[in-house]
Amino acid sequence: MKADKDDTTGLTLFPFLYYHPLQLLQPFISSALHHPIKKPPLPSHLSQSSTCALSLSLFLSFSLSQRVMASSVALFLIWLAVISYACTLHALAKQWPLRRSIMPTRFYDFKVHTMRITKLCESKDIMAINGMFPGPVVYAQEDDRVRVKVTNKTPHNVTIHWHGVRQRLSCWYDGPAYITQCPIQEGQSFTYEFTLGQQKGTLFWHAHTAWLRATIYGAIIIYPKSGIPYPFKQPYEEHIVILGEHWLRNVVPLEKEVLASGGGPPRADAFLINGHPGPNYNCSSNDVYKIEVVQGKTYLLRIINAALNMEHFFAIANHKLTIVEVDAEYTKPFTVNRLMIAPGQTMNVLVTADQPNGRYSMAMGAYMSAKNISFLNVSAIAYFQYTNAAVNSLAISAKLPSFSDDRAVKTVMDGLRSLNPVAVPLDIDTDLFFTIGLNVQKCRSPQPSKNCKATNGGVLAASINNISFVKPNISLLQAYYNKINGFFSEDFPGVPLNAYDYVNGAPNNIPNNTQSLVGTRTKVLEYGSRVQLILQDTGIVSTENHPIHLHGYSFYVVGYGSGNYDPDSVKLNLVDPPYMNTVGVPVGGWAAIRFVADNPGVWFMHCHIEIHTSWGLSMAFIVKNGKGEMETLPHPPDDAPKC
Repeated sequence: MKADKDDTTGLTLFPFLYYHPLQLLQPFISSALHHPIKKPPLPSHLSQSSTCALSLSLFLSFSLSQRVMASSVALFLIWLAVISYACTLHALAKQWPLRRSIMPTRFYDFKVHTMRITKLCESKDIMAINGMFPGPVVYAQEDDRVRVKVTNKTPHNVTIHWHGVRQRLSCWYDGPAYITQCPIQEGQSFTYEFTLGQQKGTLFWHAHTAWLRATIYGAIIIYPKSGIPYPFKQPYEEHIVILGEHWLRNVVPLEKEVLASGGGPPRADAFLINGHPGPNYNCSSNDVYKIEVVQGKTYLLRIINAALNMEHFFAIANHKLTIVEVDAEYTKPFTVNRLMIAPGQTMNVLVTADQPNGRYSMAMGAYMSAKNISFLNVSAIAYFQYTNAAVNSLAISAKLPSFSDDRAVKTVMDGLRSLNPVAVPLDIDTDLFFTIGLNVQKCRSPQPSKNCKATNGGVLAASINNISFVKPNISLLQAYYNKINGFFSEDFPGVPLNAYDYVNGAPNNIPNNTQSLVGTRTKVLEYGSRVQLILQDTGIVSTENHPIHLHGYSFYVVGYGSGNYDPDSVKLNLVDPPYMNTVGVPVGGWAAIRFVADNPGVWFMHCHIEIHTSWGLSMAFIVKNGKGEMETLPHPPDDAPKC
């Protein structure tokens, strides 16, 4: 498999493996005994303590059987010391039910710093990781353990979220600021550690503090276990394609100014494909990302939308895209002419270079489902260029849908199915109904012209079940774990406080009846609960497509549709629904998701349009502990940042 030239820069972070001690000593032991040693298969039910005893007994048996007493005695002493040390470490590290020695560990070192870039004729400082924009790629295999040390060398607080990683029993490392951790402050470090259990495919990481993810983001590529092929023909090459936005302003003060104004955010200054805007923008004719392809070959594109405030269409001129994976889960192959991919979503597509030699545009353009919103409507362009194309050949333009083409979005969702039948929860014991949308609060500022710039002199907000979430000033997970009162409540409603015609008859006498409640409310779920959650769009300010992301889980999207959800008329897919971590709730419609609450901790759920999260379109689930070590949240890491 050939690597994308741009992607190999991520390998400068040298992902090392953590091996069992027997593997580390194998060259020395093999040399002494003239016999290769293979680590015996470990039964899944054995504990690490059992592994220590088993390793010792196997070595004793092996040494005696070889009758090489002089070598064996020396090696026995070495091995005894190694095993004793490993067993001692086990006794001291019982906080991690997922044993470190069972799977290899990949190590990465992230330095967060400022970096100067020039785009659109202007230079500016951005926040970046290890001098790279987009940031370094985290490579791993299914079931690997990953450790990433993050050191903050900037004056801004920062955290990193591992988007789509299910964080089984590792909630402390999920990353959203003031939800699962306090931010990493200037000059401080924090090491994230998690296991990619039963996960493979394309995910991504990004900052989860303020609007810093505008520039702090990168891919996570999880390959199948060795010897396990893709469920489709091996592609000739793989390429990572990250969609983003460029802001000429510094996004940290920009967010504060937007929230202080009470109005909406300015539009982005450019869209980016792998950090490049392409020729449609000022001073950018040479600032273009390019993939060189060989005629007749098939390529796997790992597409990630890391944009801040916009959803996007994506297409390649005269080429079809076959979707084979969404949110790091295989799907039945489904061929389309274009995609709509929302912030927070990832899609793997196969593209065959089956056209005449030439240069073909890869285009990224806006999808805007809300009404009366200012947005950037200039496409970013990259090149899908055949190797034998003339150097100065003109690019063939890609055709994107109209910016408000809801049918193009529905076409993609209609075709998404899990690759095989799946175990959807059928007997639901927790049935939830959440409305989502924007609000307008009454102005309470003594300077309304400065702070109340929404319709009719109001202040824009957003909510779930008409409650705008407010982050506490300490870690919500820490407050829950240590039973610290006063920072949150456990009374988030399971259904709307008021029922109405959510799409067509929503209150809209702005701001008199469009206000939301404000607070840090959580919804408590019993361990093992089989949850169905209906996400219903509302038209209080404007109906809109909302990409809703749930931390710590993937979920089955068993249905979606337009209008108000009606349980008596809907038909749900309980056989092979897609398994996702971010679902686009249709404009003026609903989505139904199901999951089993089997991962204890505090899990953030929010709209992945960043301004909506800033306005309060979020909430948190508390999943209680189950029984035993494997169903219990471990204690916090020793190096957890302090608020």
